[in-house]
Amino acid sequence: MSDAAEQVEEQSAEERLRERRRNAARTARRVLWRGGLSGTIRERLASLAQAAPDVYDVEESADIYGNGVVAALEEHVATLLGKEAAAFFPTGTMAQQVALRCWAARTGNPTVALHALAHPEVHERQALTQVSGLRPVRLTAEQRPLTADEVRDFDEPYGTLMLELPLRDAGFVLPTWEELTETVEAARERDAVVHFDGARLWETTVHFDRSLAEIAGLADSVYVSFYKSLDGLAGAALAGPKTLVDEAKTWRHRYGGMAFQQFPMALSALAGLERELPRLPEYVRHARVVAAALREGFASAGLPWARVHPEVPHTHQFQVWLPYDAEVLMEAAVRQAEETGTYLFTGYWERGGPGLGLTEVTVGATGLEWTADDVKAAVADFVSRLP
Repeated sequence: MSDAAEQVEEQSAEERLRERRRNAARTARRVLWRGGLSGTIRERLASLAQAAPDVYDVEESADIYGNGVVAALEEHVATLLGKEAAAFFPTGTMAQQVALRCWAARTGNPTVALHALAHPEVHERQALTQVSGLRPVRLTAEQRPLTADEVRDFDEPYGTLMLELPLRDAGFVLPTWEELTETVEAARERDAVVHFDGARLWETTVHFDRSLAEIAGLADSVYVSFYKSLDGLAGAALAGPKTLVDEAKTWRHRYGGMAFQQFPMALSALAGLERELPRLPEYVRHARVVAAALREGFASAGLPWARVHPEVPHTHQFQVWLPYDAEVLMEAAVRQAEETGTYLFTGYWERGGPGLGLTEVTVGATGLEWTADDVKAAVADFVSRLP
């Protein structure tokens, strides 16, 4: 077989596996989390139609350029986070670029200090630099949150410190409350403003043992997402001082984020805040049960090495590392779902190093049905499918 033919065959195999994953996510009877990714358009529309009347007057006229239900959502988010105002954005990428460029104009310094694993550095194709003319500087690349010493001792000035809470690519990890307050204070000592990338801030209250308003109150501005943990269709919000938010709305228009009507996203966000937000602490606590059962299950199955990180999850999401190639683990996970109806690892398996695979585990409403024994039994079945 020629090199070109082998490449086509490899691509076809990957496409077939992706399609099997999609089918498995839709049809599996037992999963730890069933988010919007597995729903059909009909199912998503039906869910929104059912939830919307409970959170907003659906007999009201649809929004036009950000009024109506969108404005109501903004006011609700500002109240939840204890901020003066909030602005709805179609994406978090746009919201954070706008926030950071507004702060850069106010501080006179376009340098943004952040973690090397922060979302803008890993997942946004250098948008801060290429689109907004900002200058990110990395304070550390360690698989842990930034420390106060790193913030205080960095050897050049910066205008804004951006903290991602939790830090997803390090394992959804969070500092302690004391560490977070010390880190923020270190930035203040340097006359820097503090912005929280709070895409998953909603689920941090258990770890910090603080309210959302108390957590957000440490920062000058906060971005939150509506689809990651709240199961909304899409969208984000930027919250902070009214003068900043007013300026951000101007930049939102300039960035092309002033859509004519946005009521489906706004309604789904309100529904998520009403339905999912109160349940997140329960998900976080049960994630700790699931993580412990996974560790015990891997040990009982005789795997030479396995890691659940962090050992005690800080949120309802965490990482699992296993000593197999990602493709092998993906095949085993999908085959388990196809043959048993139990889809233990629904996340994508990525290469974590030579002979290592990494996936993310999320525990949601469906995960609450799993006992520790259920998890251990599913682990034993999964491991039996590995070579």
